[in-house]
Amino acid sequence: MQTAKQKVKDVSSAAKEKMQEFNVSGQKKAEKAAAGSKQEKEIAEERAKINKHQAKAELHQDKAQHLAETGGHAGIHHTPAPLTGTQGRPEAAAGSTYPASGAAAAAAAPPTYPASGETHPDAGKY
Repeated sequence: MQTAKQKVKDVSSAAKEKMQEFNVSGQKKAEKAAAGSKQEKEIAEERAKINKHQAKAELHQDKAQHLAETGGHAGIHHTPAPLTGTQGRPEAAAGSTYPASGAAAAAAAPPTYPASGETHPDAGKY
């Protein structure tokens, strides 16, 4: 439940950041329109970049705060045990191999196929 709360808070913070970026964009356009010289336009551009970076920094601070509120761990992530040797199969530990080799292979009956000329009963349907 804590991770769900954290995700909801993170989404709301991200929406807040997007709104701030949108506002910065509008302010930049207004300042550039009001600017008379090239320097004033460059200053408006720099101010917009600073405001945008501040919005992103606030988002990261909010996410860090949400993570701290929920206990500092977003969820349990299990790592699987490495696959080694027999992988828990006792028959593999006894020395059997796949595919069968040696006496086991000789004792196995060869596969049976339909005799020549025989077809599957459903062969003509499709």
